[in-house]
This record gives sequence, C-alpha cells and structure tokens, in this order.
Amino acid sequence: MLAGVTKTDIVYDLGCGDGRIVITAAKNMGARGVGIDIDPQRIREANLGAGRAGVERLVRFEEGDLFQANISEATVVTLFLWPQMNLRLRQKLLRELKPGSRIVCNTFDMGDWKPDQETYVQYPAGGEQSPLSKYLALWIVPPRN
Repeated sequence: MLAGVTKTDIVYDLGCGDGRIVITAAKNMGARGVGIDIDPQRIREANLGAGRAGVERLVRFEEGDLFQANISEATVVTLFLWPQMNLRLRQKLLRELKPGSRIVCNTFDMGDWKPDQETYVQYPAGGEQSPLSKYLALWIVPPRN
C-alpha cells in the first residue's frame, strides 16, 4: 500500500462505503481502523464485512458527516471523494492530523497541494485484454510552523 501501513497505524477512511479499505488494513497489516460514512446502509455493510473478515476488534464504523468527525488520532487517512470534497477537507486534514500523518487519495488530487508521491496502479479490467490504471497520490502532513 502506498502509505506503508503497519500494525501501529490507525487508518481512517472518510466516505468509507462498504469499509473494504479499513477491513483490508486490519486483516492484512493488523492496523486499527475507523470508517466514516453518511449512509447508514453502507455502515451496516461495513460492519457485516468486518465480521466476515474477523476484524471487528480492530475496526469501527461510524455514521456521520466526515467534516464533523474527529480524525485527530489517525496516522493514515484515505479518500476516494470528488475533487471539491478533497479541497474542502484539506484544511481540516492539515489542522487535525499530526505532522507525519499520511493521506492517500484515490483518483483525485488536492488542487495546488502537490503530493509527496504519485503512482498509477494497473489492474485487470474484468476480462478485457487491456488493463485499467488507477491514480493514487500520497501526502505527508508537514510540520506546523
């Protein structure tokens, strides 16, 4: 994973949907995680997925507004949101996250805040011959002045 997640990390997924990122971080790396989504059905799905994966003790899912959520304990934050949402979240991320925390965005960037690392991940396109690629970017929260 681009963020280099380990078992000492606390991974937050803002707009977590079915929770697959937090569940995967817990199952594969032993990391703790929190998923936040405004849709109660997606939170139900995430909790069911955590149960199926056997990681309920490592993760929790919260129904709520990601702009109101306390994310200060996160060491890694993942986002797969529309560009305007990323831009709205930028100040919250910089204000609430500790320096050195990592932010990974799927597909979209953070405007004029240039990432510390960018990559394209190739994956097969459901039986098609040409693979698809997904843009991922990593930011590291800088020291505060």
